[in-house]
Amino acid sequence: MKKVKWGILGTASIAVRKVIPGMQKGAYSEITAIASRDKKKAEEAARKLGIPKAYGSYEELLRDREVEAIYNPLPNHLHVPWSIKAAEAGKHVLCEKPISLTVAEAKTLAAARDRAGVKIGEAFMVKTHPQWLRTQEIIRSGGIGKLRTAMCVFSYFNRDPANVRHKVEWGGGGLMDIGCYPITMSRFIFAEEPIRVAGMLERDPDFRTDRLASAILEFPSGQSIFSCSTQTAYFQRMHFLGTSGRVEVEIPLERAE
Repeated sequence: MKKVKWGILGTASIAVRKVIPGMQKGAYSEITAIASRDKKKAEEAARKLGIPKAYGSYEELLRDREVEAIYNPLPNHLHVPWSIKAAEAGKHVLCEKPISLTVAEAKTLAAARDRAGVKIGEAFMVKTHPQWLRTQEIIRSGGIGKLRTAMCVFSYFNRDPANVRHKVEWGGGGLMDIGCYPITMSRFIFAEEPIRVAGMLERDPDFRTDRLASAILEFPSGQSIFSCSTQTAYFQRMHFLGTSGRVEVEIPLERAE
């Protein structure tokens, strides 16, 4: 099987520190180009990571016929617009989470995917991580009896006003940044969709983004409860309790700062 040739939109920290080096170790992936609105940043990243081509705009990269697929690690509000542009250019897309800010946006992206006949995926690495596949296996095999509840806490402290996570107009806030993990993994492990949700938010008085969010998700067979925060001590745990046992994932949702 030949390697898929990838282009990277932007020089986000998670891309240059984690995702690109990981993809370069893959048997079926090749990073062939990277783009930034600041060409010097693209050239610096390309030089450091051994990427053959650097572009000074995202549009230039999308015009590159050699590029077959795009990784989109741009700020949240740019996920759908640039993923659509990539699809319209005939590129497959791996987009960072959250793939969209609203249901309406997600539907627009899905329609663009279908029109273009490409594949678009959301980059939740947890769905393919060995510890999560093992957790899923234990629970689905009845290892803890019938699953009844999931509980998660995920938090870190960051009040840097320049950080994109604190820009409300860019889709910032803890719920979009880290709350999406317990929501996604609760759906993944229960293998159901919630039928009712209740939640509370506390907003930062300066940034207006949510700095503390808690929710209860009611599933047909149980409940999931989580709290996430961008302004408390760093911590993460996820527990699953069944009728005869439990599973605790100690580092369930490790992320790159």
